[in-house]
Amino acid sequence: MEWQPDEQGLQQVLQLLKDSQSPDTATQRAVQEKLEQLNQFPDFNNYLIFVLTSLKSEDEPTRSLSGLILKNNVKAHYQNFPPNVADFIKRECLNNIGDPSPLIRATIGILITTIASKGELQTWPELLPQLCNLLNSEDYNTCEGSFGALQKICEDSSELLDSDALNRPLNIMIPKFLQFFKHCSPKIRSHAIACVNQFIIGRAQALMDNIDTFIESLFALAGDEDSEVRKNVCRALVMLLEVRIDRLIPHMHSIIQYMLQRTQDPDENVALEACEFWLTLAEQPICKEALSGHLVQLIPILVNGMKYSEIDIILLKGDVEEDETIPDSEQDIKPRFHKSRTVTLQHEGGEGEEGEDIDEDEDDDDDTLSDWNLRKCSAAALDVLANVFREELLPHLLPLLKGLLFHPDWVIKESGILVLGAIAEGCMQGMVPYLPELIPHLIQCLCDKKALVRSIACWTLSRYAHWVVSQPPDNHLKPLMTELLKRILDGNKRVQEAACSAFATLEEEACTELVPYLSFILDTLVFAFGKYQHKNLLILYDAIGTLADSVGHHLNQPEYIQKLMPPLIAKWNELKDEDKDLFPLLECLSSVATALQSGFLPYCEPVYQRCVTLVQKTLAQAMMYSQQPDQYEAPDKDFMIVALDLLSGLAEGLGGHVDTLVARSNIMTLLFQCMQDTMPEVRQSSFALLGDLTKACFPHVKPCIAEFMPILGTNLNPEFISVCNNATWAIGEICMQMGVEMQPYIAMVLNQLVEIINRPNTPKTLLENTAITIGRLGYVCPQEVAPMLPQFIRPWCTSLRNIRDNEEKDSAFRGICIMIGVNPGGVVQDFIFFCDAVASWVNPKDDLRDMFYKILHGFKEQVGEENWQQFSEQFPPLLKERLAACYGV
Repeated sequence: MEWQPDEQGLQQVLQLLKDSQSPDTATQRAVQEKLEQLNQFPDFNNYLIFVLTSLKSEDEPTRSLSGLILKNNVKAHYQNFPPNVADFIKRECLNNIGDPSPLIRATIGILITTIASKGELQTWPELLPQLCNLLNSEDYNTCEGSFGALQKICEDSSELLDSDALNRPLNIMIPKFLQFFKHCSPKIRSHAIACVNQFIIGRAQALMDNIDTFIESLFALAGDEDSEVRKNVCRALVMLLEVRIDRLIPHMHSIIQYMLQRTQDPDENVALEACEFWLTLAEQPICKEALSGHLVQLIPILVNGMKYSEIDIILLKGDVEEDETIPDSEQDIKPRFHKSRTVTLQHEGGEGEEGEDIDEDEDDDDDTLSDWNLRKCSAAALDVLANVFREELLPHLLPLLKGLLFHPDWVIKESGILVLGAIAEGCMQGMVPYLPELIPHLIQCLCDKKALVRSIACWTLSRYAHWVVSQPPDNHLKPLMTELLKRILDGNKRVQEAACSAFATLEEEACTELVPYLSFILDTLVFAFGKYQHKNLLILYDAIGTLADSVGHHLNQPEYIQKLMPPLIAKWNELKDEDKDLFPLLECLSSVATALQSGFLPYCEPVYQRCVTLVQKTLAQAMMYSQQPDQYEAPDKDFMIVALDLLSGLAEGLGGHVDTLVARSNIMTLLFQCMQDTMPEVRQSSFALLGDLTKACFPHVKPCIAEFMPILGTNLNPEFISVCNNATWAIGEICMQMGVEMQPYIAMVLNQLVEIINRPNTPKTLLENTAITIGRLGYVCPQEVAPMLPQFIRPWCTSLRNIRDNEEKDSAFRGICIMIGVNPGGVVQDFIFFCDAVASWVNPKDDLRDMFYKILHGFKEQVGEENWQQFSEQFPPLLKERLAACYGV
């Protein structure tokens, strides 16, 4: 007997559906409670499917809502549905997939997919065959409804469909979908392509077997009049470019012609999909060869796509010039991610390099419109193509640029400035001759009456900051800085944001060149403090932190401290411990403390105490959560990470002055817990702090070494690059303080370190820190480490040859020299690498130079004059010269 609803029950359900469409919050709460009650009755879900599929007297939104509530129940409780209820729902879905209403069909499709994704593809064997059969129906609604459901299943379960678990249904499905590429209805053609598209990136075997038919069918649809179909064709070709470029190469010329047309499609969604093609092609090795002949057509199309559309301008309130007094809405503020401390070394010819495991973040010029659009895609494509073609792009661009940059219409002028910024990285060399006139023009654009022109000018100028700084400061740096500082105080929030970000980039490039202007810069940044709304305050902290990083100890002047510290400390006192705005403020203070050094002393006590409290609170909350997860929320560990990093900044900046603070707190106990945290970023920051405390106040660290060393040993795991890097560095710092007393701990760490230095593809930063620490261990315990010399000497030498002369390098090389004294045979095979590493020193201290001298001359005497001559013949000329000049060998 088929299930029938009870009239009274049905009325209750319908009332519930009506109430749930009410905007009133109290009604909404009552609806939620009623839902909880009704979910206790097993056949409540039968009523929901009945309203969706059979109660044609109700309006469509109510029927659809009934289906969506059922979908949520399936998501939450499907495993508890009685079998007869589950079967009834599945049957009703398949019988009604052809409902005349598109809304009801789509809702049933969503419901089918949700059931299927609950592991039911395996236990609902008739689902796929029936849906595929229904595609043959003469009735359009049935065919469209089934395709809609299949498309959702393909999106959700593409991997499962291509596995043995289901007996490879794609072998039947894909040829079936391909037949529908020629269907008379555009909606169905579009579904068919979308279904097949789900299997391109995963290289499903059934698709690879039919790849040529697929590509031919796509070409046949090239001129389709329906924009959804064109969009799906473009999407397919973009993915095939990544996965099966070999099948596209024979047709590449005509595909490029097609994509040039589509990138100008009147439907922006089609144009955007097509524009992705250029981005993807730029990553392929064949790009240059395939595109060279087409640049003359492509460049103007991309440039044209970089204009703001009318809708962009409305969304960006492009006609609102002054909005600085309007508070920000909270959802506009993107969550920030704290970048934990990674310890790096200084390199020859430049400041410390960023670790390669850290992605550089690309600042987009208008990222508040966070959805990807044609303008951004065109700009990104031009950027990557500039990196592929370099100067060859300019003949196609320069004639256009002149017309754009001086255009009376601000929208066109704005797009020209964006073009100039987009090519900055790739075409820098070719642009240099034009920059002396372009930069002053851009600086003039900083005063444009349109806010969107002022903001893009900030971004583009920041892309040329490197060149600006390389010129005499009076030429461009001074005028640029003066105007940028005015823009930081602009009346428009978007301009403030762009100017602050651009200024931070300028600070990084200019470093100490800014010292003469510090007073002026600080006045502006401090004034902005009182002026900015919430979102831009967060960017301002970053600009202040970057300033401190860039000018370092030059900031430690009473007049500068007097300007900068009061507003920072006022903010610090205003924020509560659970306010996420603490993150950027703590990061900023960490940079300031490191720069000010002893100048930070008057402020350090409350800052230190609060950091310790933040760590303690987070650990306590984590503890409660792990014991009673249903009672407590998991803590946000970022608070602890940022606090640990600021403590590192204090230890580094104040040195021995932190002694009293550490003595009066339980930081070592907390650090012991943090070093064992499950979250890698917490461990990473703990080890950085351990190393900084070791340098600053070792007597407080020493009693804990016996407990700390085994933890450091277990964290020498290169799967977590940054954790491993900081643990390695901390071990090196500890052993310099421990001296001979390090001996019992060598065995805990040495083998892992030797393994890491020999691993292929290890990031440079980690190799360098590992080499330094191995050298330092050998310096304090040569007898224990020297026997392993032959296992690490070669990679040791190659990883340290590019490091600047400094304390760390000094101690590591002393260690190597002492170990060579203990085990001279261990270095014989790789002596040329040692010679090269020695030659990398510019000014070693006298006693270290003597150690080098003795080893080189000792080796030369050992092998005899003739053998030495043969040996030194292998030296590159430069190495030969340096060794002869410095060491007389």
